[in-house]
Amino acid sequence: MGNLVMSASLGLDYFEVSPLELRPNCTEEYLQTIIRAVYKQVLGNEYIMDSQRLDSAEAMLRNSSITVRRFVRMVAQSSLYQSLFLYKSPQYRFIELNFKHLLGRAPQDQSEISEHVRIYNEGGYVAEIDSYLDSNEYLDSFGENMVPYPRSIVSQAGIKTEGFNRMFSLLRGSATSDRDNSAKLISSLAANLATPIKAPAVGNGAAYSNTSKSFLIEFFSRTGDARVNRRGKRERVVTYSQMNQQVRNIHKSGGKIVKITELV
Repeated sequence: MGNLVMSASLGLDYFEVSPLELRPNCTEEYLQTIIRAVYKQVLGNEYIMDSQRLDSAEAMLRNSSITVRRFVRMVAQSSLYQSLFLYKSPQYRFIELNFKHLLGRAPQDQSEISEHVRIYNEGGYVAEIDSYLDSNEYLDSFGENMVPYPRSIVSQAGIKTEGFNRMFSLLRGSATSDRDNSAKLISSLAANLATPIKAPAVGNGAAYSNTSKSFLIEFFSRTGDARVNRRGKRERVVTYSQMNQQVRNIHKSGGKIVKITELV
């Protein structure tokens, strides 16, 4: 997707991307480059078989019946996207991947995650996807015919420096694709802590500071429990080190996290 520049200065693959934009009267070869780039970005570098391609949407893009933004929307709202990321991932992981795939950046703070939890819980899947694609941020960054790309790995107006580290955490979540369904940023976002580019040494938390904080996790339990306790609302206080495991346990039991709050 675009030109690639690799650097080992941080012990990572550093990607400098040349954005791709659909031009009027482009060749079929260039159109296919655009289509492949959309699939790669929106589907998290997932290998796509011919039978999984959205032939109708591709034809509309070829005929100029839709824009790249509309094509991105159709891919992100497809049953393929849902099968890869919605049904197999905890809600927090699903949301951080939506930020990565559709806005080309990581969530900036816990309030952004909480807002998209609210959007999803109140409006559902389509509303969650639309909230990115209909945002001023998307239009300002990509317009109607530019393919989204990981823009926060370079300095961008409106993106905090910390977004660079967090985007690398998402880019490095899996060697080949985004199928890894564990949330990468939930602890650092909830605690408002820096996300190190390199993983901390095994067995200690030396890369983090202030990890003695406690957090209140508010969540709704699964339907079975809700019948016992009306709305099924639950609260759980955890330490920073317990956060990821508790979140996994809640999602594994069918719960939905509503909010995570730092306790003073």
